[in-house]
Amino acid sequence: MSLYRFFRSLIALGLMVLGLNGFGLEFAAAQTPGGSVPEYIGSEACAGCHKQETSDWLGSHHDLAWEKPGPETVLGEFSGQNVSIGGSDVTFSRQGDDYSVAITEPDGTRASYNITDVVGVEPLQQYLVETEPGRKQALDFVWDVVEGQWYDLYPDEDYVPSDGLHWSGPYKNWNARCAVCHATGYDKNYVPQDHLYQSTQAEIGVGCEACHGPGSAHAEWAKAPESYDISGMPGLSALGFTASFSKDDPDAQIQVCAGCHSRRSALTDESPVPGTAYHDSYELALIDADRLYYPDGAIRDEVYVYGSFLQSKMYQNGVQCSDCHNPHSTRLKAEGNAVCTQCHSEAGNTRFPSLKLADYDSPDHYFHPQGSEGAQCKNCHMKAQTYMGIDERSDHAFRIPRPDLSVETGAPLACLDCHADKDTEWADKAILAAHPDADRGPHFSQTFAHGHGGEDPGTLPSLFDIAEDETTPAIIRASALGLAASHMQPEDTERAARQLSAGDPLIRAAAIPLQRSAAPDDKLQRIAPLLEDPARSVRITAVKELLQNPGLRVAPEHQAGFEQGIREMQQWLMANADYPEGQLALGGTALALRNIPAALSAFAEATQQDPQLADAWVMQVRLLAAQNRIEAAREVLSRAMAANPGNAQLLSLDLQLSPR
Repeated sequence: MSLYRFFRSLIALGLMVLGLNGFGLEFAAAQTPGGSVPEYIGSEACAGCHKQETSDWLGSHHDLAWEKPGPETVLGEFSGQNVSIGGSDVTFSRQGDDYSVAITEPDGTRASYNITDVVGVEPLQQYLVETEPGRKQALDFVWDVVEGQWYDLYPDEDYVPSDGLHWSGPYKNWNARCAVCHATGYDKNYVPQDHLYQSTQAEIGVGCEACHGPGSAHAEWAKAPESYDISGMPGLSALGFTASFSKDDPDAQIQVCAGCHSRRSALTDESPVPGTAYHDSYELALIDADRLYYPDGAIRDEVYVYGSFLQSKMYQNGVQCSDCHNPHSTRLKAEGNAVCTQCHSEAGNTRFPSLKLADYDSPDHYFHPQGSEGAQCKNCHMKAQTYMGIDERSDHAFRIPRPDLSVETGAPLACLDCHADKDTEWADKAILAAHPDADRGPHFSQTFAHGHGGEDPGTLPSLFDIAEDETTPAIIRASALGLAASHMQPEDTERAARQLSAGDPLIRAAAIPLQRSAAPDDKLQRIAPLLEDPARSVRITAVKELLQNPGLRVAPEHQAGFEQGIREMQQWLMANADYPEGQLALGGTALALRNIPAALSAFAEATQQDPQLADAWVMQVRLLAAQNRIEAAREVLSRAMAANPGNAQLLSLDLQLSPR
């Protein structure tokens, strides 16, 4: 069957995403693999039996992740004072239990809003307002809980309401960007044809069922555990939950946590039921050695832990989140170095027999005065970054400081956080003096640091070597393949194809785009089996790649998998229809099929959502010009330049379209 025929149907559905019609697709919340649908019953229903867990949870960051405003929840000062923040004048007021803000923007526009919701409790607290029915936005004016003052999340930018990065724009939308990880049983429910949200949740805040799954079946089991018949709800655990935390499978717990504690894009519109495989719900952001991570995998932008933890030896050896964190209070299970010496000590831990037994909590190891900042494990092995102005987050790759690599790769060095007056050469000598046998061998960061450049002929073989090393963490191997894309030639695709059968879905998905320059028949033969991959993320990636050659024909044995992939790609497009980047993906899909009207619609929707998305403006102008619709192209370009004055791409197009 022709790919072209199916993808024409896909683009038709894409047009529906843009508002011409509805998808007509149904998504069942809380559906187990067997089809049963437990109901959410709320955290209060759990408290009677699980008193200690409830006590730990109450007042935790999970409990307080999302609340309604009131005297007990609002920490910011709403006493009528006027504050100048980020080029705006803001008045924070309270009348009884009602809280509001009046804002005069940098461009002079004024508006007032009621505070509808409260987010977080420390070290900062954010506030939500409703800019239109159902659409909630997170204000950039934030309360510093520690210092007791208002501050601007983006002090170097004075965004105006017409800017996509303004607090009222798509990137600060609560429904799409944040709510799913601050709620239990959340469904975004975006209505693309009306550009509206009809979002729902079982419970605001991260309650019991956000991790364990909807609890109605468990509650029934608890009434009569000896006689309750669980067989009628296939896919549930013996206790009636969608999630099961087996001691023999530490990754089951990690994946439940990772759903929120990761930088990823959603593959479906709904909040996945706890227990759903991570790669059936999300596409994880890889180490790009440029924007999100440094070349050595250290955190750069906010990546929410999972991507860095996957790099660690701890993850490779079966350590799970609850080994260090109380999952109900969210606090560490011990203070200071004690959380590390649970395992890293002369006694060790029988669960991890490969541990080297030694006294790590000693000046002999950390070569700093006992009790000093330099004696704290986390300060050397979990270098922190500060996000949202004041929120310090620690890297969870637990890396050993390598000053020798910092010079070559530009990666940050923990030593210089304290010794700001020193340099990497000094740090390297200090470490080697204390640990003469410290590792100074080759490291993947040396290749990653040059991964985006195509001038070194040795880069691609080195990236392949990293990807093929089965002792290397999967996220690093997958990232090596991602960086290889810009270096690929047709003759390289055969070697790249070896990773299409790798054991980890991250690697398989990353290997698929490397077949883009392969001969069409080779490409189809190599990728088609992945249409039936166990992981949705891989299946969607396979469909997207085959789209590049819509004339190919899928063999009958892969037909069912191909049709499933089409449906899943439709869901993926729908899930991201309210994202400017989602519209770019839809426009790219349409372009691959030469469906110019659909591409124009998608790129126009992208610039409606984010007027500063210059690439989407450029595509509209070029497509219109290619159709010889010069006046229409000039009109779009005029609007683009008004939204992006001085943009080099648009100025170049203006010269090309100017009458001669």
